[in-house]
Amino acid sequence: NVTGTGMRSHYCGGINESHIDQEVTLCGWVHRRRDHGGVIFLDLRDRDGMSQVVVDPDTPESFALAEKVRSEFVIKVTGRVRRRPAGTENNNMPTGQVELLGKNVEILNAAATPPFPLDEHVDVGEDVRLRYRFVDLRRPEMINRLRFRSRVTSYIRNFLDSRGFMDVETPILTRATPEGARDYLVPSRTHEGSFFALPQSPQLFKQLLMVSGVDRYYQIAKCFRDEDLRADRQPEFTQVDIEASFIDEETLMELNEDMVRSLFKDVLEVSLPEFPRMPHSEAMRRYGSDKPDLRIPLELVDVNDLVENVDFKVFAGPAKDPKGRVAALRVPGGG
Repeated sequence: NVTGTGMRSHYCGGINESHIDQEVTLCGWVHRRRDHGGVIFLDLRDRDGMSQVVVDPDTPESFALAEKVRSEFVIKVTGRVRRRPAGTENNNMPTGQVELLGKNVEILNAAATPPFPLDEHVDVGEDVRLRYRFVDLRRPEMINRLRFRSRVTSYIRNFLDSRGFMDVETPILTRATPEGARDYLVPSRTHEGSFFALPQSPQLFKQLLMVSGVDRYYQIAKCFRDEDLRADRQPEFTQVDIEASFIDEETLMELNEDMVRSLFKDVLEVSLPEFPRMPHSEAMRRYGSDKPDLRIPLELVDVNDLVENVDFKVFAGPAKDPKGRVAALRVPGGG
């Protein structure tokens, strides 16, 4: 929990029984408002979690403001933390044992009716979510994803820093170079008829760093490729980019394996086994792919002896060639 951050003393998800009888100030979005017989309950939400705020008529000005509050209003509340009455605790919330008795309520920003509820169990179409992305990102599910991504990125940086790698930013506006896809081009204002290209990867720049003596480089790099969307392709993506000099491939593979396994262990609490290794030649011979899916137990079988005498030369030619090969997949029960 971060305290003393200007307008607030605590995040909404940070108050607990250790704060009972303390005065705190919270800022956040009203997740839900309930009026129970003259006492108003506000569920106040920020990126860290949610707290229940109680406003009663003993503070007339604050009570009048609380009556005007609706979902997604942004408010500031100062009050005293107290234990919830017996039987009203909420064990599903980290702050469910306490509540804030609001003394001063200030509306920082009013809000129109949200385009969709922010409850996690509500299914909202992707087109609506993207149109109102600023609302979508308030959902706890999305906040947790951003927090997880931040943890992963921070872990990778710390891991590589500890092994002597230097984080270097490389240019985004560069010149077009022949790579695996089309470039995104940006017209130059000062050089009419000329274009910058967005990088498909930092390849040239990291090679420049190597010959400059920066022998261990990394970057959480933004890359751009003008190609059609596929399951493993998108126009803009982020990659962990690593380059090193005076290092052999075995050491580099060990570095990457150690990084991934320790990341899963420390961030996800998942213990991964040692990574199996397979030479490229073996992968191509057994599976016909440099990235075989080992969950599928199908391997290529040589059938040279079955097709070397057939009339179809596409098969017979390679089968008779000492360096040629004809292979097939044997699918058990495939008929």
